[in-house]
Amino acid sequence: MRSTFLILLFFSITLHSQNKPSPYEISWAKDATWLGAGLAGTAGGFLIIQNKEDISEETILNLDKKNIPSFDRWSAGNYDDDLNKLSDIPFYTAFAVPLAVLFTGDQNNHIGQLSVMYLESLSTTAALFTLSAGLTDRIRPRAYNEDLDLDERMKSTNTRSFYSGHVAASATATFFAAKVLTDFNPDMKNKWLVWTGAAIIPATVGVMRVEAGNHFLSDVLLGYAMGAASGILIPELHKKKYEDLSFTPVLDSRFQGVYLSYSF
Repeated sequence: MRSTFLILLFFSITLHSQNKPSPYEISWAKDATWLGAGLAGTAGGFLIIQNKEDISEETILNLDKKNIPSFDRWSAGNYDDDLNKLSDIPFYTAFAVPLAVLFTGDQNNHIGQLSVMYLESLSTTAALFTLSAGLTDRIRPRAYNEDLDLDERMKSTNTRSFYSGHVAASATATFFAAKVLTDFNPDMKNKWLVWTGAAIIPATVGVMRVEAGNHFLSDVLLGYAMGAASGILIPELHKKKYEDLSFTPVLDSRFQGVYLSYSF
């Protein structure tokens, strides 16, 4: 009898846990459209990036730090290849954070739903970044370093300073994790620790990318804002209280954004 009672108690607790509702809801039609648009925008952006030409020798030789806004000028000429490689550690760590959140607590019972939202967040960030990097030609700070070989400075990869994709992607991942964790646990104590942790990782990536000569401060700040917005807003737009709110991605070679409508 005791063993039977324990088994029934186990199943009772398990079923109760599995039936705990998610604060989110998804619409397969809308979410499939959103995810498809994000992936298409990302693919299109990558194609544009791949077809970018190298910087001309004349452009490199005529680079002048005085033409850079004062708040960014101090980092022109930065270059540290070791730090560039080291920045990949917090960058890839950021992607693992949401996975850890998905497989713990009540979130574990809604992995499918949350995975769709996570992919939407990442694809949105990727599309906006690749299209921006492909359609603009802001030269990286390292290209201003006259100690580097001219061929190194002329590479087309040095036209992708605007904006920081590493920071944007890592911010998307960590802020998505923080948003999901706190939405599932609204009574959680010390939520500030969760959000602080989410903020520190992409900030660390940003500092490293600036010091390595990959981006100016403004590139990092914009990437941080764009990534955090995607990580927070995608889950927020899926919350059940937004039954009258609809959203549609707008991604093409001329404009990237989100169309929102609310029915009163």
